[in-house]
Amino acid sequence: MKIPLIVFALAAFVSCASGGDVNHEETTIDPALAAKLDTAIFASGCFWCTEAVFERVKGVEDVVSGYSGGTTSNPTYEEVGAGRTDYAESVRVLFDPEVVTYEELVEMFFASHDPTQLNRQGPDIGKQYRSAIFYRTAEQQKTAKKVIGKLEGSGKYDKPIVTEITRFSSFYEAEDYHQNYYELHPNQPYVASVSRPKVEKFMKEYKHKLKDQYKD
Repeated sequence: MKIPLIVFALAAFVSCASGGDVNHEETTIDPALAAKLDTAIFASGCFWCTEAVFERVKGVEDVVSGYSGGTTSNPTYEEVGAGRTDYAESVRVLFDPEVVTYEELVEMFFASHDPTQLNRQGPDIGKQYRSAIFYRTAEQQKTAKKVIGKLEGSGKYDKPIVTEITRFSSFYEAEDYHQNYYELHPNQPYVASVSRPKVEKFMKEYKHKLKDQYKD
């Protein structure tokens, strides 16, 4: 991730781009289950954290980090991270709507980041770190706007929600070393200082929605 000009903590010396080459295992999903899964695409800053949040949700079968919201073909992390494209770091979430609904996922999306920050999340600055929901159907668009309306009416935020609601066009999977990064590198300074507090806060708030292995 982009480094702030003024460094306040060790996390500022590292970035979401500083991982090494690590292979990840492909998730195998039973064909019968795969047939009933739905897909959601979210962007909320560094995809290491966003992926880890949704991986913990009961009913989510697979989460892949990648890039969405741009127009060029086959973007690389170097291009996206430097802000040379219109892509945002995003995640593709495959979920079982009989276990967790799209509306619940949207609610968790908002709960796991600050949707009032324009083109940034914490120390990560740029349009590639924007808050965005890439809807795949008219129903998903309606649901996203419904949740935003409820949040705006709740008085939870003292600033406007700036989350982009955009029709999905494409998703490119990120390089292998970005996948499952939070789990593979728990002591990496950025993960420990920036990602972990966000994930742990989410887990505390949504304990009732977590997979069993993440409840203790």
